[in-house]
Amino acid sequence: MISVGDKAPEFVLKDRDGRDVALSDFIGKRVVLYFYPRDNTPGCTRQACAFSGLYQRFKEKNVEVIGVSRDSVESHRKFSEKHGLGFILLSDPELVAIKAFGVWKEKKLYGKTSFGVVRTTFVIDENGKVERVMPKVKPDTNAAEILAEL
Repeated sequence: MISVGDKAPEFVLKDRDGRDVALSDFIGKRVVLYFYPRDNTPGCTRQACAFSGLYQRFKEKNVEVIGVSRDSVESHRKFSEKHGLGFILLSDPELVAIKAFGVWKEKKLYGKTSFGVVRTTFVIDENGKVERVMPKVKPDTNAAEILAEL
């Protein structure tokens, strides 16, 4: 997994409208980059809605919020519309950013082992360096915790 002080890996992924978005597009701004397992699941929906509810306060601090999952562009569009999400969601079906940031891991659920995205949040500074890593975050409190620290 990426550590504090590392240069954040560059990626280009599609947003909910099918446009290319590169992490380097945000040089000069801090970025809260959070990885989550799946659109429209209870925990992921709570986390996204929490970020959306605080998004204006992040913007006031010149911080961009970006959510990344394996879901399709179309899934992100529907998820955003359904919940009124104002921040960027990126589709990573090929696991480009997910693997680069080290959040694709073995998980156990009900005795079964599989691979999936481990809910993790990174804060990236204005120069593209990782300033905070938050592994296995709680969906209900993640956004507020980060905002309080900023």
